[in-house]
Amino acid sequence: MYYHKKSFSLLFLFCAVFFHAHLYKKDTLRGEFIYLLKAKFDTRTENRKEELFLLQITDKHSFFASIISLKGDSVMANSGTRRENSDGSITLGWKKGTVIPKTNFNFTIIQSNENIQFFDLAGLSLLTYKEPVIKNWKLVDETKIINSINCKKAEVTFKGRNWIAWYSQEIPFPYGPMKFSGLPGLIVKITDDKGDFDFELVKSVSDSKLKGKLVNIKKSRYIEAIETTQAKLKKAQENANANAAAVLASYGTTIVEGQQIARQREKEREKAREESRKFANPLELEN
Repeated sequence: MYYHKKSFSLLFLFCAVFFHAHLYKKDTLRGEFIYLLKAKFDTRTENRKEELFLLQITDKHSFFASIISLKGDSVMANSGTRRENSDGSITLGWKKGTVIPKTNFNFTIIQSNENIQFFDLAGLSLLTYKEPVIKNWKLVDETKIINSINCKKAEVTFKGRNWIAWYSQEIPFPYGPMKFSGLPGLIVKITDDKGDFDFELVKSVSDSKLKGKLVNIKKSRYIEAIETTQAKLKKAQENANANAAAVLASYGTTIVEGQQIARQREKEREKAREESRKFANPLELEN
């Protein structure tokens, strides 16, 4: 297939920014762990949603993201298409037969000794906000063996929920799932006192298999993000969901077919979202 030189260069740049996975060469892994989340997000049911999350730890940071979301990154990196239309607009799409794994957890959380930084998309804009590391842990003189790991107990009140954590000093990393960090050992299990949310360590990668391995979470999940607050990020996401077609249009993307059907479906989705908000049970009850 023949490409005009300029068009090819633009296509290459686009793919490099949006689809390729890039690595920080200095981000050598010191630990890699997989957590299982069991979560009750709807007050109308006792059903728990389950999803696996990856925690990758380097010398100075930890990276936390949904495994399904990361698999989606891989699919998009290999399946994205871009077409320039005759009117100068651009249509983005996927190769025929592409199936992108779906998840509601598309965020990335990076922790350090200094702060916690949360990254997520609102439309096509990557937004981020920072929070301090949790300092108000209460260490409890109680022990438990979880999955053959010797653990100690700690408690904390965070974002409107009371949490019970079990951490292990045998795994000397001050990190854990989500925004939970600051303990003298890796968090093996953490549950809120109502039992609505539970993260548990289910797999770890041995030191021998980590040698030379780097963080494989692509940079575009966390570089060049727009700094904001948690409340403003949530509002931006609500606005983006309610105005999906307008957001795409503002980036020069055309929706060629099915505009009326799309508008009707968006109305139906908004009605469903409004219903869900009434019975929502978020992990964080406070911003």
